[in-house]
Amino acid sequence: MSDVTILAPSPTLTVTVEDHPQGSEIHVHAGGQGVWQARMLRRLQVPVTMCCVLTGEVGRALQHLLEDEDITVHALTRDGRGSAYVHDRRGGERIVIDEERGDPIGRHDLDDLYSAMLSSSEDSQVVVLSGPAGEETIPADFYRRLAIDLRAAGKTVVADLAGERLRAVVEGGVDVLKVSHEELKADGLVTATTDDEIIAAMQRLRADGAGAVIVTRASDPLLLTDGDRVIAVSPPPFEENETRGAGDSLTAGVIAGLVRGEPLRDAITLGTAAGALNVTRHGLGTGDADLIGSLRTKVAVREVPRRDAEGREQEGRVSPDGLAALADPEEDS
Repeated sequence: MSDVTILAPSPTLTVTVEDHPQGSEIHVHAGGQGVWQARMLRRLQVPVTMCCVLTGEVGRALQHLLEDEDITVHALTRDGRGSAYVHDRRGGERIVIDEERGDPIGRHDLDDLYSAMLSSSEDSQVVVLSGPAGEETIPADFYRRLAIDLRAAGKTVVADLAGERLRAVVEGGVDVLKVSHEELKADGLVTATTDDEIIAAMQRLRADGAGAVIVTRASDPLLLTDGDRVIAVSPPPFEENETRGAGDSLTAGVIAGLVRGEPLRDAITLGTAAGALNVTRHGLGTGDADLIGSLRTKVAVREVPRRDAEGREQEGRVSPDGLAALADPEEDS
């Protein structure tokens, strides 16, 4: 039994060449959004099942790598080209040698993947919908239908998506939606990335079907709303080594908190700590659970002041007693 089931349609075989005092060092891992989320959840001692399509010889290698990380894999196997990349980091910067997004998932395999998600998530508290390696891998409507059916089954649905898949999952209904400010802008949901415009977009997404919305903003504090109020969450500052995977670590940390029964406004601090630690590391979706717990105490939370139609700041600062109340969503009722 897994507390969390993740849709990871097309995991990626990652090959990264690093510098070593005695020559080159080659690292081979499973990667991709859903994998990085699953890896961090396992670091936080949360049992995870990952539903995916594994393709060709790349898929056969991925099966072993995922199982070695103690991730339960519900995989559909097929022939063809799997998702993979080769990157060179010997000079300090990540240089793409080659990348392959893999073949689109066919109609029959999509049907089987859908069924696999429904059956694997029967005993899970939370279901995570993550994106594929390529834009053509899986149709967006798959996410809309799956969100509807999972929520009807009483599951908490968390989505970390953008573009057509974001719009589809919001239409279907999602409990927690995580997106970056760059993705909001690329999707035309904002034209600028000011606080007011991002908050307006977050409220529109809630009106359209998202229960709560988290927007990450690179080095700026992330924003969270699950009602009228918006909070800004700031991680402890670290020198960045690798930003890729930080957002997925954040999502995983939030999910770990939810699985433990924490309100979202508490769980966001665990996610923020996990994402902050990940930027210091070469390994994506990695980190020590005890250190993440310690860093959590250094995460700063404040309420974002509300503004009226003329842009004037309204009452809304956090009082000494009010900071604790941020953890209680009933306060918005």
